[in-house]
Amino acid sequence: MYTFLAMLPIIIVFVLLVVMRLPAKYAMSLAYLATAALSYFVWQTSGNQVAAATIHGVLTAVNVLFIVFSAILILNTLKESGAITAIRRGFMDISPDRRVQMIIVAWLFGCLIEGSTGWGTPSAVAAPLLLALGFPAMACVMAVLIIQSTPVSYGAVGTPLLIGVNSGLENKEDVANALASVGKDLPAYIFDISGNVGFIHAAVGFLIPLILCGFLTRFFGEKRSFTEGLKAAPFAIFAGLAFTVPYFLTAKFIGPELPSIVGSIVGMALVIPAAKRGFLTPKETFDFGPRENWDKEWVSELAVTNTDEKNAPNFSVLRAFSPYLIIIAILIITRTIKPLKAWLNSDAVTIAYTNILGTTITNKTQLLYSPGTVLLLVSIICIFLFNMKGDMVKKSWSASAKTMLAAAPALLFSVPMVQVFINSGTAPDAAVQMLAMPKVLATAAAGAFEGMWPLVSPWIGALGAFIAGSNTVSNMMFAHFQWGTATQIGLDVANAGKVVALQAVGGAAGNMISVHNVVAACAVVGLVNREGYVIRKTLISMSYYVIQAGLIGMALIFSPMWWIGAVAWPVLFLLVMSKTGAKA
Repeated sequence: MYTFLAMLPIIIVFVLLVVMRLPAKYAMSLAYLATAALSYFVWQTSGNQVAAATIHGVLTAVNVLFIVFSAILILNTLKESGAITAIRRGFMDISPDRRVQMIIVAWLFGCLIEGSTGWGTPSAVAAPLLLALGFPAMACVMAVLIIQSTPVSYGAVGTPLLIGVNSGLENKEDVANALASVGKDLPAYIFDISGNVGFIHAAVGFLIPLILCGFLTRFFGEKRSFTEGLKAAPFAIFAGLAFTVPYFLTAKFIGPELPSIVGSIVGMALVIPAAKRGFLTPKETFDFGPRENWDKEWVSELAVTNTDEKNAPNFSVLRAFSPYLIIIAILIITRTIKPLKAWLNSDAVTIAYTNILGTTITNKTQLLYSPGTVLLLVSIICIFLFNMKGDMVKKSWSASAKTMLAAAPALLFSVPMVQVFINSGTAPDAAVQMLAMPKVLATAAAGAFEGMWPLVSPWIGALGAFIAGSNTVSNMMFAHFQWGTATQIGLDVANAGKVVALQAVGGAAGNMISVHNVVAACAVVGLVNREGYVIRKTLISMSYYVIQAGLIGMALIFSPMWWIGAVAWPVLFLLVMSKTGAKA
């Protein structure tokens, strides 16, 4: 009964948002009320704990809205200044094929953003850029969410592993004793886990660019054909390997800080010149049909149309694209220079609300470290960079504020719902102890599937990310649980580490369907109230990812025979998708 009740908030979200396609502001408000009621009346969580979790969620949502506003502001600033015209021209010079453009912007550029800063920032940067290139708004959101998988475990310079997994395993007596018995310490164990995460991600993720191409033509092409996307297979697989090979080698031999950054830089250095020379690119150019024939669900009020190009200033491509180069430079500097990073995260410049309402829940706002601050700063630089007039600046800021406010209701309910869900459970001194709802679900899964645990492990990680909107938080919640389950079914320390790696991989894949991420990604391209349409698409790719990770996990831990399934599953997935009907 408790397992079903713990699942109920997720069922409510799925039914209302994905099946019924209600706007997130309605679906998440009902899900929040149900979660709060379950937490208080069934889990016997104190009223202060529920209220504190809600306050923490609201404050977190405000921080997300700040990032959303700043991301939209960059797009609107480029539109009003006329720089968008030069950016579009620059990408058309690389390749007019929309599949190639999406691979470069979403896969390679998006992975670089993820590796540098994490926390959903690719949506804030890459999605508006795709919109500026003339992609349907829903295609932009779908693309940036799907790529938030492979690079995520090493996002924000390795935070999901260095903080997420490390926090989940440190100070645990059983882990310490087991590691001591094999002569290994926790940092060395995290390094080993990082290598396994890199291998699994690379073995699964090299096909993500091809899946992106298939989804683009399947859902947004005139022919609604997945096969049309598969025609880009040589170039897409080349782009996938150009990222994942250096990414894996970095994870294996250097550590978890740089794989996504190195993979992206090497990938762009290989793929962009190849695309300009037509190396492995499709012979037939794919483009979207006439804009007037697009489904109304695809478009938003932020769409950049060809009318924006009339009388636009003639900026060079480098000058027009320089705001994105500045953003990347600032993100990498502030995330990799340790003294600067430490100061930006220090208590002196952090707004903290500790022990909210007498609970252990604390909210911290690191405003100077926020990607939103970087985006806002660069938006201001753009005023001078592009010699913008006062009316242009006013129009861009006003339009951005309106779009942010339209997204606010969904985030102001979805994030508090997540926090109440995570912080459910009885106080440590209560007479009867109740696990928090996510751990109730995980424990039930362990009891039902322990003999096939590597297959299930990535789903637990994905569940955590779906709930929390973060691979780091998912790893914090479930890393020790996964390790304990692995040892209970008789796995040694090395294979238990592989199970934790599967947790991290699943947690990365879960970002594709996290309501928190979907709402924010939709908001930055003005696609409000259509979150369910997006999740219906990204859920397919997430399922591919966690199933394939599980099969690889079974092969690595139990029997090489499972490699047959790991080879067959992607083929079957692509075959089934190519045979699906004409319209989604």
